Amino acid sequence: MMAEAFAKAYQSTPWAAIFASPMQRTRTTVRPISEAVGLEPQFREGLRELNFGEWEDRLPQEVKEKDGEAYLNWTTEPAWNPPTGGETAVQVASRAALVVAEIEDKHTEGNVLIVSHKTTIRIMLCSLLGIDLGRYRDRIAMPVASVSVIQFGRLGPMLQRLGDRSYFPEHLHHRAGT
Repeated sequence: MMAEAFAKAYQSTPWAAIFASPMQRTRTTVRPISEAVGLEPQFREGLRELNFGEWEDRLPQEVKEKDGEAYLNWTTEPAWNPPTGGETAVQVASRAALVVAEIEDKHTEGNVLIVSHKTTIRIMLCSLLGIDLGRYRDRIAMPVASVSVIQFGRLGPMLQRLGDRSYFPEHLHHRAGT
Protein backbone atom coordinates (compact mmCIF):
# COMPACT_ATOMS: atom_id res chain seq x y z
CA MET A 1 0.00 0.00 0.00
CA MET A 2 2.74 2.47 0.95
CA ALA A 3 4.76 1.77 -2.21
CA GLU A 4 1.68 2.28 -4.35
CA ALA A 5 0.88 5.54 -2.54
CA PHE A 6 4.44 6.75 -3.18
CA ALA A 7 4.21 5.81 -6.86
CA LYS A 8 0.92 7.66 -7.24
CA ALA A 9 2.26 10.78 -5.50
CA TYR A 10 5.63 10.88 -7.31
CA GLN A 11 4.92 9.46 -10.77
CA SER A 12 4.87 12.93 -12.31
CA THR A 13 8.33 13.77 -10.94
CA PRO A 14 10.82 13.73 -13.81
CA TRP A 15 13.16 10.99 -12.54
CA ALA A 16 16.55 10.70 -14.23
CA ALA A 17 17.29 7.37 -12.55
CA ILE A 18 16.26 5.01 -9.78
CA PHE A 19 18.82 3.28 -7.57
CA ALA A 20 17.85 0.69 -4.97
CA SER A 21 19.11 -1.89 -2.54
CA PRO A 22 18.98 -5.39 -4.04
CA MET A 23 17.22 -6.80 -0.95
CA GLN A 24 13.76 -8.25 -1.55
CA ARG A 25 11.82 -5.69 0.49
CA THR A 26 13.29 -2.79 -1.50
CA ARG A 27 12.69 -4.61 -4.78
CA THR A 28 9.02 -4.83 -3.75
CA THR A 29 8.96 -1.17 -2.70
CA VAL A 30 10.59 0.16 -5.86
CA ARG A 31 8.45 -1.84 -8.31
CA PRO A 32 5.34 0.44 -8.39
CA ILE A 33 7.27 3.68 -9.00
CA SER A 34 9.56 1.98 -11.50
CA GLU A 35 6.60 0.72 -13.47
CA ALA A 36 4.76 4.05 -13.22
CA VAL A 37 7.65 6.07 -14.65
CA GLY A 38 9.10 3.46 -17.00
CA LEU A 39 12.58 3.32 -15.46
CA GLU A 40 14.38 0.14 -14.49
CA PRO A 41 15.88 0.37 -11.01
CA GLN A 42 19.64 0.03 -10.78
CA PHE A 43 20.36 -2.27 -7.84
CA ARG A 44 23.49 -1.55 -5.81
CA GLU A 45 24.98 -3.57 -2.96
CA GLY A 46 26.11 -0.32 -1.36
CA LEU A 47 22.47 0.49 -0.55
CA ARG A 48 21.81 -2.72 1.40
CA GLU A 49 20.65 -2.58 5.01
CA LEU A 50 23.26 -2.64 7.75
CA ASN A 51 24.50 -6.20 8.26
CA PHE A 52 23.40 -7.18 11.76
CA GLY A 53 25.48 -10.38 11.66
CA GLU A 54 24.58 -12.83 14.43
CA TRP A 55 21.90 -10.43 15.68
CA GLU A 56 19.81 -10.60 12.51
CA ASP A 57 16.14 -11.38 13.28
CA ARG A 58 16.76 -11.39 17.04
CA LEU A 59 14.96 -9.19 19.55
CA PRO A 60 17.07 -6.54 21.34
CA GLN A 61 16.37 -8.14 24.73
CA GLU A 62 17.68 -11.49 23.50
CA VAL A 63 20.82 -9.87 22.07
CA LYS A 64 21.40 -7.98 25.36
CA GLU A 65 21.15 -11.20 27.35
CA LYS A 66 23.39 -13.29 25.09
CA ASP A 67 25.87 -10.67 23.85
CA GLY A 68 25.62 -7.90 26.45
CA GLU A 69 29.02 -6.21 26.15
CA ALA A 70 28.97 -6.13 22.35
CA TYR A 71 25.39 -4.84 22.42
CA LEU A 72 26.32 -2.08 24.86
CA ASN A 73 29.30 -1.09 22.71
CA TRP A 74 27.14 -1.02 19.58
CA THR A 75 24.37 1.02 21.18
CA THR A 76 26.92 3.45 22.63
CA GLU A 77 29.13 3.88 19.55
CA PRO A 78 27.77 2.16 16.42
CA ALA A 79 30.13 4.03 14.12
CA TRP A 80 33.02 1.84 15.24
CA ASN A 81 31.39 -1.12 17.04
CA PRO A 82 29.46 -3.58 14.88
CA PRO A 83 26.81 -6.06 15.88
CA THR A 84 28.63 -9.37 16.41
CA GLY A 85 29.60 -10.57 12.94
CA GLY A 86 28.02 -7.49 11.34
CA GLU A 87 29.20 -4.13 10.12
CA THR A 88 29.76 -0.67 11.55
CA ALA A 89 28.10 2.58 10.52
CA VAL A 90 31.48 3.61 9.06
CA GLN A 91 31.40 0.56 6.79
CA VAL A 92 27.83 1.30 5.69
CA ALA A 93 28.75 4.94 5.00
CA SER A 94 31.76 3.86 2.95
CA ARG A 95 29.84 1.51 0.70
CA ALA A 96 26.90 3.90 0.32
CA ALA A 97 29.29 6.76 -0.52
CA LEU A 98 30.44 4.82 -3.58
CA VAL A 99 26.85 4.74 -4.85
CA VAL A 100 26.38 8.45 -4.15
CA ALA A 101 29.63 9.19 -6.05
CA GLU A 102 28.40 7.09 -8.99
CA ILE A 103 25.11 9.00 -9.02
CA GLU A 104 26.88 12.37 -8.83
CA ASP A 105 29.14 11.33 -11.70
CA LYS A 106 26.40 9.96 -13.97
CA HIS A 107 23.54 12.30 -13.12
CA THR A 108 24.72 15.88 -12.82
CA GLU A 109 21.19 17.10 -13.55
CA GLY A 110 17.76 15.85 -12.60
CA ASN A 111 16.10 13.91 -9.82
CA VAL A 112 17.49 10.56 -8.73
CA LEU A 113 15.47 8.30 -6.48
CA ILE A 114 17.29 6.10 -3.96
CA VAL A 115 15.26 3.34 -2.33
CA SER A 116 17.07 1.86 0.64
CA HIS A 117 16.58 1.00 4.31
CA LYS A 118 15.96 3.08 7.42
CA THR A 119 19.40 2.52 8.98
CA THR A 120 21.29 2.90 5.72
CA ILE A 121 19.45 6.09 4.83
CA ARG A 122 20.09 7.65 8.24
CA ILE A 123 23.80 6.78 7.98
CA MET A 124 23.95 8.21 4.45
CA LEU A 125 22.30 11.43 5.62
CA CYS A 126 24.74 11.76 8.52
CA SER A 127 27.66 11.25 6.16
CA LEU A 128 26.37 13.78 3.63
CA LEU A 129 25.48 16.39 6.25
CA GLY A 130 28.61 16.08 8.42
CA ILE A 131 26.86 14.52 11.42
CA ASP A 132 28.83 12.05 13.55
CA LEU A 133 28.04 8.60 12.13
CA GLY A 134 27.75 7.16 15.61
CA ARG A 135 24.74 9.39 16.24
CA TYR A 136 22.59 8.24 13.32
CA ARG A 137 19.94 6.86 15.69
CA ASP A 138 20.10 9.90 18.01
CA ARG A 139 20.04 12.74 15.50
CA ILE A 140 17.82 11.64 12.62
CA ALA A 141 14.26 10.39 12.96
CA MET A 142 13.28 8.29 9.99
CA PRO A 143 9.78 6.87 9.77
CA VAL A 144 9.44 3.90 7.45
CA ALA A 145 8.32 4.68 3.90
CA SER A 146 9.24 8.33 4.30
CA VAL A 147 10.84 10.67 1.79
CA SER A 148 13.95 12.71 2.41
CA VAL A 149 15.34 15.08 -0.19
CA ILE A 150 18.94 16.18 -0.56
CA GLN A 151 19.83 18.76 -3.16
CA PHE A 152 23.39 18.72 -4.41
CA GLY A 153 24.67 22.19 -5.23
CA ARG A 154 27.96 24.00 -5.57
CA LEU A 155 28.25 24.26 -1.77
CA GLY A 156 27.56 20.56 -1.25
CA PRO A 157 24.52 18.61 -0.10
CA MET A 158 21.59 20.55 1.34
CA LEU A 159 18.80 18.81 3.24
CA GLN A 160 15.50 19.97 1.75
CA ARG A 161 13.08 17.51 3.35
CA LEU A 162 13.41 14.87 6.06
CA GLY A 163 11.19 11.91 6.87
CA ASP A 164 8.15 13.21 4.99
CA ARG A 165 5.11 10.94 4.77
CA SER A 166 2.60 13.59 3.69
CA TYR A 167 2.00 11.63 0.49
CA PHE A 168 0.31 8.87 2.53
CA PRO A 169 -3.44 8.58 2.16
CA GLU A 170 -5.19 9.44 5.44
CA HIS A 171 -5.83 5.81 6.38
CA LEU A 172 -2.05 5.09 6.33
CA HIS A 173 -0.98 8.02 8.54
CA HIS A 174 -1.67 6.08 11.69
CA ARG A 175 0.34 2.98 10.77
CA ALA A 176 3.32 2.09 12.88
CA GLY A 177 6.83 2.51 11.62
CA THR A 178 8.66 5.37 13.20
